[in-house]
Amino acid sequence: MAAQALALLREVSRLEAPLEELRALQSVLQTVPLSELREQAAELRLGPLFSLLNENHREQTTLCVSILERLLQAVEPVHVARNLRVDLQRGLTHSNDSVKILTLSQVGRIVENSEAVTEILNNAELLKQIVYCIGGDNLSVAKALIVEISSVSPESLNYCTTSGLVTQLLRELTGEDVLVRATCVEMVTSLAYTQHGRQYLSQEGVIDQISNIIVGADSDPFSSFYLPGFVKFFGNLAIMDSPQQICERYPVFVEKVFEMTESQDPTMIGVAVDTIGILGSNVEGKQVLQKTGTRFERLLMKIGYQAKNASTELKIRCLDAISSIFYIPPEQQTDDLLRMTESWFSSLSRDPLELFRGISNQPFPELHCAALKVFTAIANQPWAQKLMFNSPGFVEYVMDRSVEHDKASKDAKYELVKALANSKTVAEIFGNPNYLRLRTYLSEGPYYVKPISTTAVEGAE
Repeated sequence: MAAQALALLREVSRLEAPLEELRALQSVLQTVPLSELREQAAELRLGPLFSLLNENHREQTTLCVSILERLLQAVEPVHVARNLRVDLQRGLTHSNDSVKILTLSQVGRIVENSEAVTEILNNAELLKQIVYCIGGDNLSVAKALIVEISSVSPESLNYCTTSGLVTQLLRELTGEDVLVRATCVEMVTSLAYTQHGRQYLSQEGVIDQISNIIVGADSDPFSSFYLPGFVKFFGNLAIMDSPQQICERYPVFVEKVFEMTESQDPTMIGVAVDTIGILGSNVEGKQVLQKTGTRFERLLMKIGYQAKNASTELKIRCLDAISSIFYIPPEQQTDDLLRMTESWFSSLSRDPLELFRGISNQPFPELHCAALKVFTAIANQPWAQKLMFNSPGFVEYVMDRSVEHDKASKDAKYELVKALANSKTVAEIFGNPNYLRLRTYLSEGPYYVKPISTTAVEGAE
């Protein structure tokens, strides 16, 4: 089949108006596995197909785009960057949107590939052309690519800012169109994942502007469109930089997160819970939350309530946030931090351990795994081990392999056993016999099935 496709491709490159051959090639390609095409990648001459795009013939263009979409999947991004540069540049300025989108998707593949992207970055002229070509376009794909290119290095960010493209994106971020604002903040958040990106956003006053928009959100009836994205932006910024510095400099962010947990809107609650999870994922962030005192304890009570009563999706997000907030790596544990997490845990509900056990017994693997993750997060903390040991039936529940039926659940249970078995305090708290049972479970692996003993009975024939 691949041989037939190559023969048709050669035929297409020979003819001036190969409409029939293009139809046949499109049809054949639908039946050729991608693996076969990849084996023949070196033989694929795609230049002629790109050339046919330049003629003003609608059906021919549609066929070529469809064929190129398939064939380019078989070609490595590095090869595309090295050998199809001129074709990509032409495609970016093509009058037909489907050709532009095809080309942009290839630029996207190049940007995401560390080897291929150097082909662009080492060629300043080509990078400039790509940036300026995209700049003439208002497709959201193009904006996302600009952010990807800007994120690669300070140099590539410089090209994108010089071209005015990043400035345009930032204008739209603070503009009047709330839907565009929501899309732009996601892209700006991607830029904030890099050191040079954060530096640029800070220098340009963008972080201050986002903070001011959050301040003004109370009086904007449409704020629910963009507020979740703005709050997520700060959550990610805090964990990338310094939770303490960001929360002290932008108190409105923490204020808004607390406020959102009081909302009746599950979307707002979900974003607030996710953000608390991000913020509390490292020790500095936990200390920032601790400084809010009883407010955070009340917030934990709400998260505990939602974990029990919300929709399945929001329950899982609450459990994931709880796992993140409560986990402390063994080497970072101090008496103060352990006292703090113990106090927090008691704020979640009247009997948090039973709450999570109840959730883990529900017949939904995702919920079961999320509840096991909570147990795993606290499993290396002595206060939690004491709670587990003193909770009737809990140790048996941990050791019982018959509770989990699917792979994800077995893996999650194994992580819990591993966290307990590797803890320095568990032998003393659980007692040696239980400690040895944990070690046995660990050495048998997550999928061990106990053999059923069969005893031969004489005369049973």
